[in-house]
Amino acid sequence: MGDNTIGRYQKGNPITTPIETDDPSVDLLHCIVNVSLDKHGRLRYILRDANSNTGTFVDNTEIPPRERRIITDGTLFTIGATSIILHACGEGDA
Repeated sequence: MGDNTIGRYQKGNPITTPIETDDPSVDLLHCIVNVSLDKHGRLRYILRDANSNTGTFVDNTEIPPRERRIITDGTLFTIGATSIILHACGEGDA
């Protein structure tokens, strides 16, 4: 729940979701996925770029600065040259 910061792993980097990669186009802090509950008690995922150098893309469309995008289970998003598929938490996964 809350903000999940995603970026390239580096010792001492305080992000919550480090990615071990040799992709230099993934920033140390690249994007953020906020997880919350909607009014029906279901998990909601909102993706935003964290002022990265190479942008964050959903379905090959860049998320503009300060814009947020709702993503769902199976959404493909790209940071740098690295593609990620959201596997949403289902019942019993939490």
